[in-house]
Amino acid sequence: MDGVPTLAALRELGPLHQPVYEDSVLLERVIEQLRTLPPLVFAGECDALKAKIADAAEGRAFVLQGGDCAETFAALTAGSIRGRLRVLLSMAVVLTYAAEVPVVKIGRMAGQFAKPRSSSIETRDGVILPAYQGDAINGFDFDAQSRRPDPARMLQVYHASAATLNLVRAFAKGGFADLRTIHSWNADFVRQAGVSTRYEQLTAEINRALAFMIACGVDDQSFRTVDVFASHEALIIDYEHALTRIDSRTLRPYNVGGHLLWIGDRTRQRDGAHVELLASLRNPLGLKVGPSASPREVVELVERIDPDGEPGRLTVISRMGRSRIRELLPPIVEAVEATGRKVCWVCDPMHGNTFATTNGFKTRSFADVVDEVNGFFDVHAKLGTWPGGIHIELTGDDVTECVGGVGELSELDLTSRYETLCDPRLNRAQSIELAFMVADRLSAMERKTTSEYVGLDF
Repeated sequence: MDGVPTLAALRELGPLHQPVYEDSVLLERVIEQLRTLPPLVFAGECDALKAKIADAAEGRAFVLQGGDCAETFAALTAGSIRGRLRVLLSMAVVLTYAAEVPVVKIGRMAGQFAKPRSSSIETRDGVILPAYQGDAINGFDFDAQSRRPDPARMLQVYHASAATLNLVRAFAKGGFADLRTIHSWNADFVRQAGVSTRYEQLTAEINRALAFMIACGVDDQSFRTVDVFASHEALIIDYEHALTRIDSRTLRPYNVGGHLLWIGDRTRQRDGAHVELLASLRNPLGLKVGPSASPREVVELVERIDPDGEPGRLTVISRMGRSRIRELLPPIVEAVEATGRKVCWVCDPMHGNTFATTNGFKTRSFADVVDEVNGFFDVHAKLGTWPGGIHIELTGDDVTECVGGVGELSELDLTSRYETLCDPRLNRAQSIELAFMVADRLSAMERKTTSEYVGLDF
C-alpha cells in the first residue's frame, strides 16, 4: 500500500506493549484472514468525524468520548451496549444545552479490547504468568492456558466489533436515541439522586425548551437520530495493519477498524511503530500525553502526525492528573498553538488519578476526576483557547469502582459491584453527574456562533 509502512518494517521498529505469540504460523494465517474481511467503518464516515472534530478545535463543537476501559467478549450483550450508549447520549443532551454547540459523540467501543500494562507479568502465590492484556490478547483467568497470548483472539475482536457497531447503528437510528426519551432519563436521575439544585434548574430549562419546540411543531429528524462514532487505542500493530485499506474513492489509506484511533501515552515514541503506522492513515487520530511529555516532544509529535495542519486531523488528549494539570498543560498548549495548528484539546481525567485502596482495589476518586476537568477548563480559560472535549472511562451499569460522587461511595463499597477487569470506571450516576458539572463550566465559556447549524444535533 502506497505510503503505508509494511508490517515487516513496523516490526523492525520494535513496537512496545505487543503480545509475544508462540505460534507464528497461526499468527500469519490470522493476519491474512483479517485482511480479507469487510470493513467495519467507511472512509466517508471517518471524514465526517474529522469535520466535526475540526469544529470542536475551533470552538464550534464539543467532543464527548467515553466507554469501557477495555471491552470484553463476555460483556458483548445488547444490554451492556445499550447501557453504555444510553449514558453517552444522556451526557450529550446536558452538554449540548449548556454549551449551545453540537456534541460529537465518540464511543470507546467496537475495538477497545487491548490495554498496555505496567508490567508484562503477574505473580500470585509464587506463580508467575503473563499479565492480562485484554481479551484481544489473552484471558483474565490466572492459569497458563488462559494467559497464553492467542492470535486467534484478533478474529474474535473483529467479529465482536462488527456486532457492537451493528447494534449501535440500529439504536442510533432506530428511535432509541430520541431526544425527548433521553432527556427523561436525566430528569429521572435528578429526581432520584438528590443532586444539586443547579442541576434541577438546568433539567427544568431543558424541559421548557423541548416543550416550546414541540408546541411550535418542531419535529426535526435530529430529535430522533444521532451520529455515534467508534474509537479505540491502536495498540496491536498486527491487527491495525491488517485492517488498513486503500479507499476505492480517494485511493488513500484508512484504518477500517474504527473511525478514530489514538496513540497511547506509552506508545507515543516519535520514531516508534505506532506513530509510524498511524501517521500514514487518513482517519482522525488522537494522541494521549501524560505528565512525562514535554512541550517540545508534543510539538514534534504533532508535526510528525499532522504535517499539513489538516483541520480535524489530530486530537491531543491530556492525562496529567488533577495535581499537575494546571502546571503541565499550559506550556504544551502554548507550544502547539504557536505552530499555527488548531488541534482539538481533550481532557482524560481518569488515567492520571488512579490509586490503590487499603483493601487492595484499584480505584479513582470522583472528586479527583472533577478537579482535573476543572483544571483543564481553568487552563484554557486563562490561555483563551477552547476546551474541546472530555474522554471518560464509563459504564452504563451501577458498578462500584470509583469512590465518591452522588452516591458517596466509599472504599468499603467497592466490594459490592467491582466488575472491571482493568481500570475502574465511572458508573451511570457518576457519569451523568460529571456531565452536569461540565455543563456548568461550558455555560460560562465564550462560544463561537452556532447560527450555521440546523437542528439540535445533540
